[in-house]
Amino acid sequence: MTQKLIQITTVPISLDILLSGQLNYMQSFYEVTAVSSERDYLKKIGAKENVKTFTVEMSRKITPLHDLVAVIKLFLFFKRENPLIVHSHTPKAGILSMIAAKCAGVPIRLHTVAGLPLMETKGFKYSILESVEKLTYFCATMVYPNSKGLHDFIIANKFASQGKLKIIANGSSNGINTNHFALEQVSQSQQKSLKTELDIQNDDFVFVFVGRLVADKGINEVVHAFQKITKNNFNVKLLLVGMYEKHLDPLDDFTHEEINSNKNILFTGFQKDIKPYLAISNALVFASYREGFPNVVLQAGAMGLPSIVTDINGCNEIIINGKNGIIIPVKNIEAIEKAALRMINEKDFFATLQSNARAMITSRYEQQLIWASILEEYKQAQNKLKKSI
Repeated sequence: MTQKLIQITTVPISLDILLSGQLNYMQSFYEVTAVSSERDYLKKIGAKENVKTFTVEMSRKITPLHDLVAVIKLFLFFKRENPLIVHSHTPKAGILSMIAAKCAGVPIRLHTVAGLPLMETKGFKYSILESVEKLTYFCATMVYPNSKGLHDFIIANKFASQGKLKIIANGSSNGINTNHFALEQVSQSQQKSLKTELDIQNDDFVFVFVGRLVADKGINEVVHAFQKITKNNFNVKLLLVGMYEKHLDPLDDFTHEEINSNKNILFTGFQKDIKPYLAISNALVFASYREGFPNVVLQAGAMGLPSIVTDINGCNEIIINGKNGIIIPVKNIEAIEKAALRMINEKDFFATLQSNARAMITSRYEQQLIWASILEEYKQAQNKLKKSI
């Protein structure tokens, strides 16, 4: 009989974007069920990945009563399904599913840490989030930080013991399909059409950001920097690909006004396929305050784009300063401006970064390597379980 594996995230977009393809890969070895909120979206993911789904409404906000209901629903589901493995991703899904799985007697309980919101939190909220992380790790049998920076932060803050932590392969939760994220996947005619649609000229230098347009992604600082840059550089464009989350982490008023009024800042909204937008860009700018292991930096690199990134977890492992990008301090408008202008003005330096970008991703983060390493973790956990019985 095929053993059951349950993968769970708070919202289904994480399964769809951050773990794309992994569920289907694991279906060859386990009976996989994807668990998340938003039933209709989740069903579409199930059909795409060829796995079963189960809906539990969860929120990324602190909602104690709703969270208790979700834990009970998960507990009953785990008792009914009797899975061998529950593997959670994202903070809220982690705490709810690890508690429920431990109470239900699930033998292998795994949690991937792909980012820690508490790293940008202080005061009472920090204390709550700290307690949540510690309880999540206590209930899990293994915890997988997806970057060395997160691993070291967890150890330094005594959230879990060294023996319960492991970084899979070279980091990342899912790796990257470098055949899919390749410049040749976007035809010249597609690129020309998109440039025409966005009014991008052939001699424009295009910086792109892909992700949620929220404060802790550094969007305020990026827009402030490009407001200054585009005053004197009319052939520089900033392409913002993503959606606002005004209810969670809103941008400041100046940033909204500048995005709406600056003709050189182009807002596209959320795009299911980001490859065309990367293909018409010259460099990624990613000034986030905190990350686990950002997929977009991998994706941009695989498409041949060097990156400007902040000196944070994951980013400073994917990017080697001066080789395939530039690493800058967090929350520093002047540093963003300086790095962008260096890429624009120092042609030989930019050419070096560009020539290294793809090779430094394909050699370290190919998706099949990451998936095989995760599968090996599952097998090792099973073998360890057999020996303990």
